[in-house]
Amino acid sequence: MADAIKAENRKGFLVDTSRCIGCRSCQVACKQWNKMAADKTVEQGSYENPRDLTPALYNRIRFLEVGEEPGGVNWLFLNERCMHCGEAGCMKVCPSPGALYRTKEGVVAYNKEKCISCKYCVSACPFNVPRYDSDDKVSKCHLCLDRLSGGMPPACAKACPTGTLKFGKRSDLIADAQATGKQLYGVNDLGGLGVVYALEGPPERYGLPATPHIPLSIFLWKDVIKPLGILGFWGSIGAMLLHYVTIGPKKIDEAPEKEERHE
Repeated sequence: MADAIKAENRKGFLVDTSRCIGCRSCQVACKQWNKMAADKTVEQGSYENPRDLTPALYNRIRFLEVGEEPGGVNWLFLNERCMHCGEAGCMKVCPSPGALYRTKEGVVAYNKEKCISCKYCVSACPFNVPRYDSDDKVSKCHLCLDRLSGGMPPACAKACPTGTLKFGKRSDLIADAQATGKQLYGVNDLGGLGVVYALEGPPERYGLPATPHIPLSIFLWKDVIKPLGILGFWGSIGAMLLHYVTIGPKKIDEAPEKEERHE
């Protein structure tokens, strides 16, 4: 499987959007467990708060007002977080070994001490998830690795009162959802997302890309343009050294002495 994930060990979420009531217990539980300060926000005419993920907010509820005929409005709620992709773009482009890494459960985790603040991961994520904190280090959902190591589910799943967030063996969660005929998103995309959604409509309705993919431009810059630039730089240095060794330093021609004038 992608990124050497063993299917029998892989954990994940099934997010059933039909069950979400927008209570944001998952947001609060995440902040409490990870000891993150509250984000200062400004009223912008919506119940959605905060309006985006932050370095101190690993998961949030996206509020979506959808117009319905005739003249009605329907509320949709989507739990937004790192997807822990099977083929993780952030991991593929990260130039610092160990800054982003895969656990045996399939979690895309990170080590801030190894992060070099290049922000390649931001550009490579099709879901716009990674954030950088005040120290300019990567920050995102890590599925409460400390809880997983103790045999406990992530704090958000534990706090969810409606069963919207189900955490467990990924293959079992998918099989159970498929048996009920639910429309699933992320089963096979990018090597299989670690967060699979049961949606009540097309993914675009929830602000999700229909076919998520890693931007090709990232690999073009990282694997082609940047190496060529580095090669060109060192090639120029090498050419100058070779010229110095084989020909020697440039000599300045001495100005011819003026002829003496005889009267």
